[in-house]
Amino acid sequence: MRPFTGEVDVRREAEAEFDWWYRTAYPRVARAVFLVVHDRGVAEDIAQDAFVQMLRHWNTVSGYEQPDAWVRRVAIRMAVRRARREYRRPGLELLAGGPPAAPDGGDRTEVVAAIAALSPMQRAAIMLHYWADQPVQEIARTLEVSESTVKQHLFRARGRLAVLLREEVGDDVG
Repeated sequence: MRPFTGEVDVRREAEAEFDWWYRTAYPRVARAVFLVVHDRGVAEDIAQDAFVQMLRHWNTVSGYEQPDAWVRRVAIRMAVRRARREYRRPGLELLAGGPPAAPDGGDRTEVVAAIAALSPMQRAAIMLHYWADQPVQEIARTLEVSESTVKQHLFRARGRLAVLLREEVGDDVG
């Protein structure tokens, strides 16, 4: 008599499906996170953590139309939280009397360096809008803010980038 393997087969199929999503979406998610945190190692860690969350919720997430959008949203939220902590760290260390964190001396293009100078929410909005090609409505859902807040972050970020990159400021940038 052959043992019942239905549950094992279902589990193997679910694992194979998750593996496929992981291999397909991981590079895009890690790249999106990198554009928020500007540290490849941290970006990879955050992307991994987001996929762990995806695996924990795989029974639900696998039924979504775009599981990769779910994991990207989770990763971006994690990246924004991390970037906010890092953004505040020098001031907190100064208040605590410790030395400020050493700046990242990695090779950066002028644009990447300018984006790194933006606030974490502005970086996330710029990355999602221009690199991930998401509309304002989707960015608002991802960042859990209103559409007008996203527009405000994009407007301010474009203005700041124009100044940092010594570009001429147009009518759509303040």
